[in-house]
Amino acid sequence: MTASNPPAETAVEPGPPAPIGRTLGIARPAARRLVLASLLGAGAVGAAIGLMATAAWLLSRAAQHPSESALAVAIVLVQFFGLSRGFLRYGERLVGHDAAFRVLAVQRVRIYKNLERLAPAGLPAFRSGDLLSRLVADVDSLQELILRVIPPFAIAVLVGTATVGLVWALLPAAGLVLAATLLASATIVPWLTGTLARRSESNQAALRGELTASVVDLIEGASELAVYGATEAQLARISTDDRELTAVATSSAATAGIGLGLTTLLSGLAAWGILVVGVPAVHSGRLGGVWLAVVALIPLAAFELVSGLPAATQTLQRARRTAARLFAIIDVPDPVPEAVHTVETPAPPVDLEVRALWAGYPGAPHPVLRGIDLSLPTGRRVAIVGPSGAGKSTLAAVLLGFLPIEAGSVRLNGTSTAQLSGDDLRTLVGLVGQDAHLFDTSVAENLRIGRRAATDADLREVIGRVGLGTWLESLPSGLATQVGRFGARVSGGQRQRLAVARALLADFPVLVLDEPAEHLDLDAADALTADLLAVTEGRSTVLITHRLAGLENVDEILVVIGGRVAERGSHVELLECGASYAALWWNEANAERGAKELLNMRLTDESPRAGSPEMCAGDHISVRSVAQ
Repeated sequence: MTASNPPAETAVEPGPPAPIGRTLGIARPAARRLVLASLLGAGAVGAAIGLMATAAWLLSRAAQHPSESALAVAIVLVQFFGLSRGFLRYGERLVGHDAAFRVLAVQRVRIYKNLERLAPAGLPAFRSGDLLSRLVADVDSLQELILRVIPPFAIAVLVGTATVGLVWALLPAAGLVLAATLLASATIVPWLTGTLARRSESNQAALRGELTASVVDLIEGASELAVYGATEAQLARISTDDRELTAVATSSAATAGIGLGLTTLLSGLAAWGILVVGVPAVHSGRLGGVWLAVVALIPLAAFELVSGLPAATQTLQRARRTAARLFAIIDVPDPVPEAVHTVETPAPPVDLEVRALWAGYPGAPHPVLRGIDLSLPTGRRVAIVGPSGAGKSTLAAVLLGFLPIEAGSVRLNGTSTAQLSGDDLRTLVGLVGQDAHLFDTSVAENLRIGRRAATDADLREVIGRVGLGTWLESLPSGLATQVGRFGARVSGGQRQRLAVARALLADFPVLVLDEPAEHLDLDAADALTADLLAVTEGRSTVLITHRLAGLENVDEILVVIGGRVAERGSHVELLECGASYAALWWNEANAERGAKELLNMRLTDESPRAGSPEMCAGDHISVRSVAQ
């Protein structure tokens, strides 16, 4: 069983939306491609405006029945603008999506590295389903920031300025009308939709994460929910989350509709306003009649520049919320800070020394381990026993570098583990936990995680060493057999043995076995423990267990109670001491063998009677009781 659980933590919430500057900074890895995409997009919109203006001039001029040569240039320009618009739009989409996918790849790797940095002590702050939503859905949604926020504003500034300048050159009053309506569409409407979106988008990402978490809980806990009749309640919770998310999406769509409607209205006002100032200009001779059609129709194409800005502002609000959820992962402090200056990794074989170790979980009011001492020379095997909550698994986490050291030291060949990077430390100290994970792939691929270069012969050899040789031969697909999700197609004992085989392939100089037989029945647990002790003979091993069967084969046993070493010695010496270990052993024996058999057991005449005071005091034997 887990020796000590981390303190309950409040789920990490993103809080307020991320600053706009930091949100836009996500696009920095693809800045050059975004510039190119914006230029291509500006060219495409410019071609659309040029097509509209040229077509308007051509139709108006053609109504005057000029010679064909007078229309030749306009005809060529119509063809040019029509073809170039399509090619430029295609180029913009191609380059823009390439930039977006590159940003997503960078962010997904960045988030995963931070999750790896937080594992395992920092991950309980996040629900598993919500964490999945952040890694997948939230990162995917960032492509909207790349495609629908940054380029539209850049294109509007570039082409909008040029278009207003063109119309101003033809008729200043018309240019003023176009500038005013475009500016209103580019500022007031996006501000309004942004304000509305700030309300509707405030918790969309969080609701999506909550819905994902609820669905994952339903799938992973389907059997337990069915047994306790809680399936309907969980489905009702999912339905509630779905309704809330649907309401937010509906509000978001309404906001988008408002923005589009206002932009369309301003587009119409621009056209009518230009006609109002243009018709008198034609009558006064300040503007030719052919050019009136040009300045009147340009707004219809020019408003393509700003039609996407309200949606872009809305998307930016959504992206800021999404970014805040991602930054919540990135900004979480490292549970175990990496060494500022690392030293060379000690070369195997290594001696492990733990001296006066104090350690606990971040945020916990009190340390779990209190002055632990442990010596593990090369090839020695030590068992750590004690009641649940004593600190056994906490010690394993510290040895692996998953928890920080508050006081004392852990050294490998005299080098403090605080001077090693986490990756270097875990090349020397390996772990087989009580919930060993098997990936949803083949037996071979699960084992090769320990050593990628392992051959099939290596895999069969190590499988035989952990007692699964006959089982492997019985499989129709052999090493290619799929183990299923979380190893669902193998038994608990087989899963643990495969995990041990994987660790043996990795050939860790120090191997930590944390309750490897925890979830097995008594016979299977004893059989696995016996095989583990056989296969680890001659290998530096720390066996953490609450089962005492087979511990007569280890070199030393440490009894940990309340985070302290209460007793230490061999199996025989601790039984003779008659203190905590003896009580644990007798309780276990009583439960398994029955009281009648225990009554027939006798201590040898050479052994002092269990519980006599001289057995636990003094240094004349190797047993030391440090409990006060």
